[in-house]
Amino acid sequence: MDVAQEEPPDLVDVGAPDHDSAPNALQSQLEDLSLSKVPLTIVTGYLGAGKTTLVNYILREQHGKRIAVILNGLYTLKTRDDKETLELTKADTGVAAIESLITRRGTFDYIMLETSGLADPGNLAPLFWVDDGLGSSIYLDGIVTLVDAKNILLSLDEPAAPENIVAQEPSHKGPHLTTAHLQISHADVVIINKCDVVSHEQLEKARARVKSINGLAKIHETRFGEIPQLEGVLLDLHAYDRVEVGEVESKGHSHLDPNISTLTIQVPLLHPNQRDRLESWLRALLWESVLPSTAEENGEQVFTIHRVKGQIAVSDGSSILIQGVRDVFEMIDQGVEGRGSESVEQRKGKIVLIGKGLVGLPFQENLLGCLG
Repeated sequence: MDVAQEEPPDLVDVGAPDHDSAPNALQSQLEDLSLSKVPLTIVTGYLGAGKTTLVNYILREQHGKRIAVILNGLYTLKTRDDKETLELTKADTGVAAIESLITRRGTFDYIMLETSGLADPGNLAPLFWVDDGLGSSIYLDGIVTLVDAKNILLSLDEPAAPENIVAQEPSHKGPHLTTAHLQISHADVVIINKCDVVSHEQLEKARARVKSINGLAKIHETRFGEIPQLEGVLLDLHAYDRVEVGEVESKGHSHLDPNISTLTIQVPLLHPNQRDRLESWLRALLWESVLPSTAEENGEQVFTIHRVKGQIAVSDGSSILIQGVRDVFEMIDQGVEGRGSESVEQRKGKIVLIGKGLVGLPFQENLLGCLG
């Protein structure tokens, strides 16, 4: 491919020359296009779960979006009428593929990154927060994980093969986590695919197991990766610019999966001067994997946080939204708009943790002690 040769630009009819406002309007639109961020969805899943089938289905559907799909060093630009596949010159990683694709901004308005079957999405997602270059051009819309309804329980229960065992720090003892565990725990949406080849009982067991690992994810059941509605299910998720923790149960489900679970912490009304204490507490959990001020009392603590979400009510009428993946998190201060009719005294907060080794540790009590 000759990348040095550029195609001639398309001619744009800006109207009659005596309409001075037309060029200005066109320039304004171009500036808005260059400044707007492009949403990106990470599509992950174990080998044979149906990721490629799902992506192809999305490309066939009429949704009015121009989607760029990155897969195995290639990206496909899909418009309403046609598509083109171009080989990237620097596509050894998903991030490099995205950087190359950004040079073609304006030819697409959505990016889907399909990972390999053994990929850990938790390694990729934080890059969109810490990489200033990527963060200025795109934003992470969500992580979608596909699981095979017939084989997911086997993938989670069978002893992990050496190539499928996730590398852990020496201090992180206990059961190994397979890639399937990590792909589910980091997901904003889990699609249980191939539901037509299992019984109703098998499907319910798979759904319960997924829910026990990740109580935050929205779960959809499909056949052949076909989703009746794409908006809000696979596209335009906005999983990282809003927090929905209201329907998450307030306990982990370690009886279904001892390796990883979802835990909910109730947070009382926060005073503005306690914000820094809350942030310090989150840093200890995510950066050091310890509960502050209790390490000496409880001995070695073995837990790892994969995802954290929270919505905290503040006594001045505002609120704080919390989003985090692995050791990267942010606290977003929200104003008092849209609070509804609740009084300040009625408002409560909640933090949801998804991770390994959470059950049995006094997260709730420890947080209250740190807040003072």
